[in-house]
Amino acid sequence: MVCIDAVKCCLRAVEPSDVEVMYLWENDPEVWRVSGTCAPMSRAQLMRFVEEQQYDIYAMRQMRLIIDVEGVAVGAIDLFDFEPRHRRLGLGILIYSPEVRRQGYARAAVEAVKRYAREVLGLRQVWATMTVDNVQSIALFEACGFDRCGVRRAWIHTPEGFCDEVEYQCLFD
Repeated sequence: MVCIDAVKCCLRAVEPSDVEVMYLWENDPEVWRVSGTCAPMSRAQLMRFVEEQQYDIYAMRQMRLIIDVEGVAVGAIDLFDFEPRHRRLGLGILIYSPEVRRQGYARAAVEAVKRYAREVLGLRQVWATMTVDNVQSIALFEACGFDRCGVRRAWIHTPEGFCDEVEYQCLFD
């Protein structure tokens, strides 16, 4: 567990007790637009996912950490597409309830993962993508030192039509 004192949140491993809250998150169609999900997940699927998290990131090429505030899971940060050869990984984040957003938890989690990626995994960069209309995520990643490096035109299909996706990366010196 990595505790971030400035905002009183911790990043911790996924536990079996997290299945219920992840069931809520993973089955919320509002989250699907930003997560790329297009079908509900069962509790059994999520339990298998939790069991797979016992393997390290080198074996699974991904890892989910729970953003914990005083014993309550308020969100998750996903590390995915881990490429040790190319020394990079993708990053996605969710702070689920609007009531706990804008408290500094997402920024603290992203900064902690950047340190982990650089200092523990020895990576050269982390990257993230989001739709161009996701102004909160764009502001978060820019505040965390990510630079916009590309746009995929009409990349994501939404009920309103196609939306551009923007790419951000943070290179370490």
